Amino acid sequence: MVKLFVGGFPLEMTELELVKMIGPHGDVETIKIVRDKKTRICKGYAFLEMKDRTGAENAVIALDGTPIADRVLSVKINDDFVKKTPPPRKSFGYGNNNNRGTGDRTNNTRSYNSPSNYRSNNDQSPGGDRPRRPRKTM
Repeated sequence: MVKLFVGGFPLEMTELELVKMIGPHGDVETIKIVRDKKTRICKGYAFLEMKDRTGAENAVIALDGTPIADRVLSVKINDDFVKKTPPPRKSFGYGNNNNRGTGDRTNNTRSYNSPSNYRSNNDQSPGGDRPRRPRKTM
């Protein structure tokens, strides 16, 4: 689909009249006349979506610069129109969220970057290390 900008038409013009004017050049999919929010009076421009680019180009060639009543019609292809995909969601500082929400707490093993500073209970200490003091039990 190709989006067209149509400006400079009389303020009294309706959607149906715009479609009748542009329709012979190509198939119009949607039309949106821009109006004032409070008064609902037309601002004199609209956006149309056409099925194919050739119809949009034909409408631009035929209608751009055409005088209507006391105004001059402006018809342009809006190349900036691209349907945007939503941006990826951010983690907000919680890391990469790979291990969140699993609910599985059976694996309590810890891994540390420097194994010389930490040992698990299963490690056998070499003969020169001091033995650990047992925990107090109540």
